[in-house]
Amino acid sequence: MTGVFSLLPEGRPGLLEPLLSGAWLSGSGEDLPRYLAAGGYAPLPEPGRLLDRIAAAGLRGRGGAGFPAAVKLRAVRDAPGLPVVVANGEEGEPGSVKDRWLLRHRPHAVLDGLRLVAAMTGAGHGCVYLSDAPAERAVRRSLAERPTELRIDVVRTEHTYVAGEETAVVRRIDGGPALPTAKPPRPFESGVGGAPTLVANVETLARIALTHARPEAAEAVAGAHLVTLSGTNREGPTVGGGAALAEVPVGTHLKVLADLCGHGGADSVLLGGLFGGLHGAGWPDLPLDHDRLSAAGGALGCGALYFLHPEDCPVAVATEATAYLAAQSARQCGVCVSGTRALAGTLTDVARGAADAGTSDKLHRWSRGLPGRGACGLLDAAARVVGTLLAHFPDRVDGHRNAACPACAGPAPEDGRRFTVPVP
Repeated sequence: MTGVFSLLPEGRPGLLEPLLSGAWLSGSGEDLPRYLAAGGYAPLPEPGRLLDRIAAAGLRGRGGAGFPAAVKLRAVRDAPGLPVVVANGEEGEPGSVKDRWLLRHRPHAVLDGLRLVAAMTGAGHGCVYLSDAPAERAVRRSLAERPTELRIDVVRTEHTYVAGEETAVVRRIDGGPALPTAKPPRPFESGVGGAPTLVANVETLARIALTHARPEAAEAVAGAHLVTLSGTNREGPTVGGGAALAEVPVGTHLKVLADLCGHGGADSVLLGGLFGGLHGAGWPDLPLDHDRLSAAGGALGCGALYFLHPEDCPVAVATEATAYLAAQSARQCGVCVSGTRALAGTLTDVARGAADAGTSDKLHRWSRGLPGRGACGLLDAAARVVGTLLAHFPDRVDGHRNAACPACAGPAPEDGRRFTVPVP
C-alpha cells in the first residue's frame, strides 16, 4: 500500500480523517468552510482548562524528543516577558513527510493550534517556520481566508538537517542563519527577540487543535502518531513506491506497519529517521511507543521508519546515513565536525573491505563517547546509527573485513537520497 492511510479505529478522530472520509480529494487541501464544519476555530476556552486537558491526555511533542507538551507550555507561560509562539514545520529528517503534509493539506489545523497555544501562554506574536514552498503557499492562503486575532508571520528558511532544531529556528527568525546555538539559555527562557518562546512541532499544534474541537477524545488524539513509512524495493531505494504516511495508535507493532506499506519481507528497520538507529532481530515485535523503543536502545524521533530487506546491507545503509549527517553538520562544533567525519570515514573503510582488527573497537568507543557533546542532536544521531549497527549486526560488520561488499560499492551519497520520501 502506498499513499496515505489510517489504522485508527472507526469513529476515532484523527488528523487524516477528513482526507480518508472523502472531505477533499487527494492533492488538494482543506479550505476554511470544511475546517469550520468539523469544529475548527471553536471559541477560545479558559486557557488553564485546555492546558490541564492536554496534560491529563499525556500529549507529547511530535518534533522528535517526545517531551510532554503541557510542561513546555507551562514553562513558556511562567517565564517573565511577553511570549512568542512558533509553529515549526521544518522537517530535517529526509525520511519524514508528516509536517509538510499537514502544512500543505491541513494548514488551518496548524494555525488553529498556534492560536490556542498563544492563548495558553499569553503570547502576543506567532510565527510559522518552514522551508517547503507548497506549504508556504497553503499557509498564506489560509491566513488570508481567516485572519487571526494573533499576529502571525511566515518565515521561510533553507532546508537543512539542523534548520528545525529549536535554537536554529529562533536564530533564523531573528534574522541570522538557521544554525543551532549553545544551551542554555533555551528558547523558553530567551528565544525570539529575547522573549520566552514556544517552538512547537506542527503535528503537536494540530493535535492540540483537534483536542479542543473534540475534548471528549483528548486521550485518543494524544495516543496517535503520524508516521512516514518507506524502504527499499526491487528497483532499489524507494522514491515514490512503497512509501506511505499513516496515522496509527501508540503501541502498534512495527511488523503491522511494514506489512501495510508493502515491506512485509523486511528483516530490519532504521528508526526515527536517522535518529533512532538500526534494529535487527526482534524488530517486528517492537511497539510504536517512545518509552518502549527507548528501552530497546532506539528512538521514535520524528516517526519515520525505513525498512531494510534481506538483500540490503546494513553497513551500506549506516555508511550512507553517517555520510549524509557529516555533510549536514553545521560546522560550528569541532567535536561534531571531527566526530561525524571520523564515523563516516571509518564506516566507508568497513564498506570497502579496508577495515582492520581494531576498527570495530574504535567505532564502539566513538559511538559511546560522542553523544551529548554537540550543540544539537546531529552528532548523537550519527553515533546511534553506528552503535546500533555494531550491536545488531556484528557478524555483518566482521564479514566486510578484507572483503569488498557489492552492495557497498561506490561512494556513499551525501544527499540522503536513499532515505528521501516524496510528500503524498
